[in-house]
Amino acid sequence: MTDENAFDLQDFLPYLLNMAAEECSLAFQRYYKDRYGMLRQEWRVLFHLGRYGEMTATDISRRARLHKTRISRAVGALESRGMLRRDRLDDDRRVEMLQLTRAGRAAYEDLSAEAEAYNARLLGALDAEEREILFGMLRRLAAIDRKPEARAGT
Repeated sequence: MTDENAFDLQDFLPYLLNMAAEECSLAFQRYYKDRYGMLRQEWRVLFHLGRYGEMTATDISRRARLHKTRISRAVGALESRGMLRRDRLDDDRRVEMLQLTRAGRAAYEDLSAEAEAYNARLLGALDAEEREILFGMLRRLAAIDRKPEARAGT
């Protein structure tokens, strides 16, 4: 029995966005996993340190929207591979500054180049106007919960 008015998961935007994101990221995910043994959280921590420089786990958590426990595990894994180093602050021993090592910087450079090439291949399926529309819509959706007027319904 089907109800024509029943909720259809296939038309639920968060589901569709998640499915598209998963599908788009699979080949790149295989690259960093096969080449460096990294999980997604580790790649994201490495990316943030490579892109923005020395940061705390809290800084990364805010930027990457990852829970601090996931970041903590990723930091431990990257540190054990010699890709990052932790330095405790003298004035607050609870805070650690994280930074990439030479090996971490090399992995970041390699993965960034691969990500750029992969992104170009994905976007190659769209024409310029489609890319502009897609990025515009995604940026609006990504920011919708951060805008006070969006919550107020305006």
